[in-house]
Amino acid sequence: MRDYRLFIWIIILLSTGLLGEVKITPFGGEFRFSLGIMAYFFGMLWFSVPVLVTGISAGLFVVSFRIAMDGMLHGIPLDDGLVQHYPVFFYYVTFAAVISLLKIKMNVEYHLKVAFFGAFADMASNGAELLIRMASGESTGMTYQEMMLIILVGLLRSFFVVGLCNMLAIRQVRALGEQRRLELERLMMINSDLFAEAFYLKKSMSHIEEITRESYQLYKSLKKESYPYSAQALHIAEHVHEVKKDSERILAGLFKIIQQERMLSKRIVISDLCAMVVRANANYSLLLGKQVEIKACTDINLSTNEIYPLLSVLNNIVSNAVEAITQQGHIRLQGELCDDCILFSVTDNGPGICADEMDMIFHPGFTTKFDAAGNASTGIGLSHAADIVRLLGGDLNVCSDTDFTRFEVRIPVERLTQREAVEGAQILCG
Repeated sequence: MRDYRLFIWIIILLSTGLLGEVKITPFGGEFRFSLGIMAYFFGMLWFSVPVLVTGISAGLFVVSFRIAMDGMLHGIPLDDGLVQHYPVFFYYVTFAAVISLLKIKMNVEYHLKVAFFGAFADMASNGAELLIRMASGESTGMTYQEMMLIILVGLLRSFFVVGLCNMLAIRQVRALGEQRRLELERLMMINSDLFAEAFYLKKSMSHIEEITRESYQLYKSLKKESYPYSAQALHIAEHVHEVKKDSERILAGLFKIIQQERMLSKRIVISDLCAMVVRANANYSLLLGKQVEIKACTDINLSTNEIYPLLSVLNNIVSNAVEAITQQGHIRLQGELCDDCILFSVTDNGPGICADEMDMIFHPGFTTKFDAAGNASTGIGLSHAADIVRLLGGDLNVCSDTDFTRFEVRIPVERLTQREAVEGAQILCG
């Protein structure tokens, strides 16, 4: 941190000295209007550096820099150069003292105030330099027009620096906002996967409960008939019961994570949600090395609190379409109002689904996808999507030909727009 501040301090001094050579001399002599003070003022506003110390350092550096430049370029002796340029030291010291007394660093959020304070400091500094030059015997008679020029230049330089700081601050805020948006989208996509897994776990728990009950009934039957394996049946029932308890704890943990994320974004516009699915799967297609054009056409001006169920459904369908396309293709995600329902359709130009497989694609475990090593995928993505759509009171259908596949998700508008998120908790946690 100390090295960083030293680096910034050096950059401010160098830029102040160099830009100080971009100048005009309106009154003749050595008095000049330059861009050096703008570099110093910008450094004071943008970076955390001590104002007075940097002002004194800038004054000393600029005087030394100008003496050295005159000596090397024009052969001016050191003592003559010092006499010509030492008033500049008081210019920078006065500027630093004024902005320190006015506490500009504590009022940076008040842009106009800072700009006018900076202009006042500029005028006061010019006045201090002129007084020193007059005391040194330099002829610097001031006219009304020249005084107005000093005021105008002070205003221009100060407002330019404050405007530049504001432009950079706006860009920084936008960049941070974009980063925040991407992070929230990433978390929401992860949360939609967690919702699907929680829903699947809830279904499994009902089967575990049934197995526990049947195991216990088997134990009672074996015990009644005095079979020697009755104790083993009881032992199995106890173990299955423990599995159920562990599953309940996992489900509670998953739902706690989901609820924490829901506190960040309780509702989202449906068109924004579709755009999020498109962005996520565009990145997914690039990860797979495919050139897939994915577009969303959704003009539904409604928001939903069923963010994660809907994300899980649409993301599963679109990602399946990405995987189905061989190398190049396009996918269209469309949302529209249809009577009292919202109809989502996902159409791709992949190879299509053969008629023999059409009735099987929503069955858990069925898959036609294999990785490079020949391992089959889990085959639960579309069954997840179908179960969640049914949970939302809708239906999921598919039609396909040799050169296209279209999935249609139809969900009642009332279900997506009016029910509160807490109802999902009741469904999941039973």
